[in-house]
Amino acid sequence: MTEWSRRTALLLPEGATGSRAQPAIRIFGRWARGPLLPVLRLWRRNIQLRVVVSTLLLSLAVVLVLGVVVIGQVRNGLLEAKRQTAISQADGGFAVAADRADRAITGADAGDGTPGRATDPGVWLTGMVEQLASGGQGVYSVVALPSQLSGQPFGGETAGGAPRGPRSSADIRPEESVPQDMREALDGDAGTHRRYGTIVRPDGSTQTALIVGRRLTDNHGNPYQLYYLFPFTQEEKSLALVKGTITTAGVFLVALLGAISWLVVRQAVTPVRMAARIAERLAAGRLQERMKVSGEDDIARLGESFNKMARSLQGKIHQLEELSRMQRRFVSDVSHELRTPLTTVRMAADVIHESKGDFDPMTARSAELLIDQLDRFEAMLAELLEISRFDAGAAALEAEPTDLRDSVRRVLEAAEPLAERKGTRLVVRGDERPVVAEVDPRRVERVLRNLVVNAIEHGEGHDVVVRLAAAPGEDGAVAVAVRDHGIGLGPGEAERVFNRFWRADPARARTTGGTGLGLSIALEDTRLHGGRLEAWGEPGRGAQFRLTLPRAANGPLRGSPIALEPSDAGTGGAAGAAGAAAGSGATALSARDDGRGPGHGSGRDTDSREEAGRGR
Repeated sequence: MTEWSRRTALLLPEGATGSRAQPAIRIFGRWARGPLLPVLRLWRRNIQLRVVVSTLLLSLAVVLVLGVVVIGQVRNGLLEAKRQTAISQADGGFAVAADRADRAITGADAGDGTPGRATDPGVWLTGMVEQLASGGQGVYSVVALPSQLSGQPFGGETAGGAPRGPRSSADIRPEESVPQDMREALDGDAGTHRRYGTIVRPDGSTQTALIVGRRLTDNHGNPYQLYYLFPFTQEEKSLALVKGTITTAGVFLVALLGAISWLVVRQAVTPVRMAARIAERLAAGRLQERMKVSGEDDIARLGESFNKMARSLQGKIHQLEELSRMQRRFVSDVSHELRTPLTTVRMAADVIHESKGDFDPMTARSAELLIDQLDRFEAMLAELLEISRFDAGAAALEAEPTDLRDSVRRVLEAAEPLAERKGTRLVVRGDERPVVAEVDPRRVERVLRNLVVNAIEHGEGHDVVVRLAAAPGEDGAVAVAVRDHGIGLGPGEAERVFNRFWRADPARARTTGGTGLGLSIALEDTRLHGGRLEAWGEPGRGAQFRLTLPRAANGPLRGSPIALEPSDAGTGGAAGAAGAAAGSGATALSARDDGRGPGHGSGRDTDSREEAGRGR
């Protein structure tokens, strides 16, 4: 199960696993992928969006961290200030209560309004709580609770008839507001105790407070517990105000940083986008396009450098176009101008060749060589004329339904004499069923003739296998592959295999050497059909050229019924799937590519048409 499947499985009901969960996972994946794809596509393509969103997220994280730290510091400061104030006020109240109890015990009524020893303890305790709470209205509450150390039962009445129980100065529930463990702690230790707790109101509402308590004695010397409860009402309001202020400031700060980053990135990205648009226009052939340059900063220098590059490219392209026009004009003129004198020479050579029986053996042999070289010269001239027609756009396709088996048979019959001289056996496979397509028979046979003779020339005496196949359906393609087991294609040769005038043997020490235009013409013939001409090869493992054509001329072409890499290619090296790196020697070049790149090439060309046709 993939990571995506594992994550989505967590969202399924319990038990919906295994095969039953897979459809739900797929449905959820399709549902989630639909709205996410446009967002992901926009995220990948828009650098400004990525920078702004990243800035917003980082700014939000920084603001959150700073907000948490600031709020924590403010909260701690408020609590500390509250604690110190509460302890100070509580200690003062404890001292007053202790002093009055001592005065009541030792001096009875002191004459200053303070209840004396004769006063009932319940009444004295109530008056003490009211006096202590009178100075802290709304700031704190005072609670007096009986101590378990007094030995008096909780509840009931005092000797004077006053109820025995808790006393409080505010509308609270004393017994629920003071924690039981704190009461027990005060009974065990006469010191001051502090604890954070919760004040419980009669209506059930609660409020956080700081509770400070101490065990004291009343006017009769009986122990009791006196508590000061300091609610955090004001502190909570102050903290809420700080939180609101920080939140508002953080939102505005993040929005401001996002706007600033958008403006800054826009200033940097706009020239880059302009450069990308102009580069696309330059690639489309609009060589006069230039970037607008303003200022002297890095972006301006980028624009100036880009414009210099564009001007240089424009000049080079114009120069190359002019050289290409001159080359095509030269080839066309030379091929046409040579036609007339060559015809005259051919007529004279034919006369001499017909009379060779009257000559001595040396002269007769010279007549034979003259005819051979004239045949080769005419083949070269025909190729030059064909190339000039392709360059001029004058090549026309004369398509008709053709069984490629017949074309292969004629090509192999013409190449049989050359194969016998090389010791090569020609093998045909896949010819059990018709392989019919709308093609120009003359051009297809020219392509196949070049491929077969190339395979014989470079096959080093090994078998040459010609394979035919047709894909099912009316839109299926037909293909012919020519496989040799010779020297193959070396590193770097794949890049030049279809180049014009390029030959695998630069020394030209071959029996069938030609101009190096054969594969270039084959490539143009293939493109004229809307097909593909592809090559695979490895050093020492041979090569395979595959011709793939649509059933209808210039119809849709979807794949090929024959694999480009032959099944007997082995596993060594970077073996040749389509698109393999040329540097590894495993190559796959297509003739269906747009542009003129491969179309100007003729890889392992042998100028084989006339040679194979004559059987020389």
